Amino acid sequence: MPKPLIGISTYLEPARWGVWDLPAALLPAGYPRLVRASGGLAAMLPPDDDPAAAAAVVARLDGLVIAGGADVEPARYGAEPSPRTGPPARERDAWELALIDAALASGTPLLGICRGLQLLNVALGGTLVQHLEGHTGGRGEFGSHTVKPVPGTLYASLVPEAADVPTYHHQCVDRLGAGLVASAHAADGTVEAAELPGAGWVLGVQWHPETGRDTRVTEGLVRAAAGR
Repeated sequence: MPKPLIGISTYLEPARWGVWDLPAALLPAGYPRLVRASGGLAAMLPPDDDPAAAAAVVARLDGLVIAGGADVEPARYGAEPSPRTGPPARERDAWELALIDAALASGTPLLGICRGLQLLNVALGGTLVQHLEGHTGGRGEFGSHTVKPVPGTLYASLVPEAADVPTYHHQCVDRLGAGLVASAHAADGTVEAAELPGAGWVLGVQWHPETGRDTRVTEGLVRAAAGR
């Protein structure tokens, strides 16, 4: 059977290479590498000026990954920005929210990574903690901490034991969005994974599996995508 096609959201940033200094659609190489290691084909999805295009894009995919990155604009969940919240990425928010909506509407298997989990939560009406300490390494360096699965969840079926994960985030889920349930926690109680029971395969994780060696979560995504 053909390998399932997994789309991964990207973001626009100024970039320099060779003689060029131009806006570029960026994605850390760990994301497509992780999808390939998990048995899928990776397709990069640059932001589109027309969020309505998201449904047409998702219709061509077997699965979707919303990548990590910038803070979600607090206005998206009815909050004022705190001094520790990063600058808004409105075009990216709009595009990725449209991708999430299209995936949920079509039953396309969906994995949110870090910001992807946070955005999934916001898409379903949830809110975020705008700053917490202790969940990053140094500047530009991933930290590590242990997450414990909630028995009986999709995540626990993939990773049944407590596991150390690579982490870099200063925001997290506060109030869960409609239908979402927490499926893993850190020792301090932070929601480290959340999923949407009864909606096909929908999972978000707060850590960065693309920087580690554990492919069990993305293998689950690829299997679900192949099953469609």
